[in-house]
Amino acid sequence: MGRIDEAIAACRQAIALNPDYAEFHFNLALSLLTSGDFQQGWEEYEWRWKCKEFPSPARDFAQPQWDGCPLEGRTLLLHTEQGHGDALQFIRYFPLVEQRGGKILIECYAELQRLFRTTAGRCQVVVRGQPLPAFDLHSPLLSLPRVFGTNLANIPNTVPYLRADPEDAGRWQRRLADDSALVKVGLAWAGRPTHTNDRNRSIKLARLAPLGQLPGVRFFSLQKGEVAAEAKTPPPGMELVDWTEELKDFAETAALIANLDLVVAVDTAVVHLAGAMGKPVWVLLPFGSDWRWLLERQDSPWYPSMRLFRQSRIGDWDSVIARVVEALSLQIHVR
Repeated sequence: MGRIDEAIAACRQAIALNPDYAEFHFNLALSLLTSGDFQQGWEEYEWRWKCKEFPSPARDFAQPQWDGCPLEGRTLLLHTEQGHGDALQFIRYFPLVEQRGGKILIECYAELQRLFRTTAGRCQVVVRGQPLPAFDLHSPLLSLPRVFGTNLANIPNTVPYLRADPEDAGRWQRRLADDSALVKVGLAWAGRPTHTNDRNRSIKLARLAPLGQLPGVRFFSLQKGEVAAEAKTPPPGMELVDWTEELKDFAETAALIANLDLVVAVDTAVVHLAGAMGKPVWVLLPFGSDWRWLLERQDSPWYPSMRLFRQSRIGDWDSVIARVVEALSLQIHVR
């Protein structure tokens, strides 16, 4: 509902009544981070591991969690948690970790392995579930902002920090060489259905029908999952190319995105990938959006090439899409 100050006060009152109840702390963390109070927010965010319904259970490692101290030649395991978008957003800390002087081992989901190898070629990247080499310390990716004292002024947002493999990107470039469209736009309209806020953040492809009325634009589906089948019957007038069966992992998706002019998508992993690559990316956000998008901003301090299109009231996608159409129309006229 956007009543963040009241939410923070209610959470603090709940914690005063029951100081060890993890869900109160975690909700406080989300409210603080949404408001931009990162200093307190990251501290409270560490309570996530004690929440009963948290999507990523705490890892039971014998090795201690890293506190940011110099590594002095020791091996640090960085491991993914939560969704693919979280991993794509917070792997940005890899160069900062590397400066601490140790050896780094990355554990990630299979769909991210090739992409992370391209970016962090100096370290070993292991798929989650495979045996881990020896390491001395560990850190979940989303604990790194706390370790590095991240606030709104010092977010490490130099892009690109993720890159497509040059050979893969070249293959897609040759494939698109004869495409005559003025603007090539990647589309994704739905996130992971198990996400707690998916009913608010995801839409049907049919909702994007107004985009199909713009001349000179060719759309390329970046949508995965069951709803990807909607691309086979796009809205009237929308020229939508669907090569998603060939996008076997995020490295391949990155190679296609590298050859597009713009990505337009709801809040899902694709927007993090495009933002991490420094590609222009427009994000369609529900009224009650995720904490990382903060409040009321049209830009993101996490991604310099990103533009946010927010609902002004709950459920109002029509006005969001109308603004996207207007902005895209301006892009066409510039070209």
